[in-house]
Order: sequence, then C-alpha cells, then structure tokens
Amino acid sequence: MASAGPGGRKPYNEINITPMLDLAYVLLVIFILLATASVQGIKVDLPKASSAVSLVQPKTKAITINQQGQIFLDAYPVTLPDLEARLRTAKAENPDTPIVVKGDQTTPYGKVTEVLDLLRRIDLNKVGLVTGKATNSPAG
Repeated sequence: MASAGPGGRKPYNEINITPMLDLAYVLLVIFILLATASVQGIKVDLPKASSAVSLVQPKTKAITINQQGQIFLDAYPVTLPDLEARLRTAKAENPDTPIVVKGDQTTPYGKVTEVLDLLRRIDLNKVGLVTGKATNSPAG
C-alpha cells in the first residue's frame, strides 16, 4: 500500500480554485470602474488658455464640435435644428441653464459661430467656452 509520505500529508487530488476566483472578482471590479470612469463625452483637442474658470454646474449642457464640424449635445450627435429644439426644451425647464461649448482647435470657426448665434437666438446667457490649460513655457 502507498504511504502518506513524510510528515503524514496526502497528495492533493483537487485544485483549489478559491484564489483564482478572488483574482477574477478583483479584475472584474477594476474593469467596471475603468469602463465607467472613461465615459466623459467626445474627445476633442481643446485650444489652450492661460486662465480658465470652470462653469460646470449640475444640469450643465455640453455642446461639442469635433474636427469634422459635427455637433454633439452631451455626447449625442445632433443637427443644428435638433440642437435648437433640445435647448429650447432645456430652457423651458430651467431658464438659467448653463451651457459649455467645446470646439476642437481645428474646427472651422464658422461652425462655432453658428452654435453661438443659436444660443443667442434662444436667449441662453450662461455660456462658456471650454479651453485646455496652457503649458507654462519659459519666457525668453
């Protein structure tokens, strides 16, 4: 008959999967956190400004214009007439709805002007232009 070996321990006949499940749960939690944290809207290359004041408040509407001139309202693509209808609805709910406009630095200037004209026609007064922070370069 086979002995239990030195020290009286038996060899394992099964694999303990508990540590593997623990690792799988940790990786799942990390994946969920990273996936939800990265959803912030449309990525654009913002122009830089030396001083930028944050206008982001609760219920702030974000209008983004990408390099191709496409318009997005809170990360959803819209046309100019659709944007007007949605902003009129938002103004009816809250007349002081804050708006931030993010335009890629290569966006045609006319497209940004069209959006700003639309905001003026609707009479939305709390409008801000989003810029990136300027890098400090040594003056010389």
